Amino acid sequence: MTEPQPKRPDETEAEIEAEENEGGPVESITPSDQPDPAAQIANLKDQVLRALAELENTRRRAQKEREDTAKYAVANFAKEMLNVADNFRRALDATPKDTDDVALKNLITGIEATERQMQSALDRSGIKKIEPLGQPFDPNFHRVMMEVDDPEQKAGTVVQVLQTGYMIHDRLLREALVAVAKGGSTTKGNVDQSA
Repeated sequence: MTEPQPKRPDETEAEIEAEENEGGPVESITPSDQPDPAAQIANLKDQVLRALAELENTRRRAQKEREDTAKYAVANFAKEMLNVADNFRRALDATPKDTDDVALKNLITGIEATERQMQSALDRSGIKKIEPLGQPFDPNFHRVMMEVDDPEQKAGTVVQVLQTGYMIHDRLLREALVAVAKGGSTTKGNVDQSA
């Protein structure tokens, strides 16, 4: 057992008791050591505002993801349907233009109507054709399959569309396969006379 120590004049009963239980002197907290309540409040307000901002950002990201999912969910199915649309166009291009056969005329009319209906369904889903003919080549939307000598056109101008390209809303669904002009490097009547 320890002997009770004499009371110092500046110690309180609680400090003396704590000192005896702990085995050492107790540091007293002075008002200058305590954190500033206004700074604590400002810090907590800042933390709350940051948490609310992060929550709002998360909500916006989730909303955008939902919207994108709804807009572009049909992309894979649409790519498959574009092949069907291409085949309708190929069938129409392969039919004779002038025919007296009533059955063939009816078949062509039916294929044309089906193609229009399919294009209308694609339009309603936000799928639009890319119309590159006569436009400058754009690697973001076109793929060059060949170059064609065409002195009438500026180099890099799309002169033939081999496969139609499509956009879904603001994204590329399928690039257009195109032929571009080499450019007007040769001129008419410019024949080498030295031979």
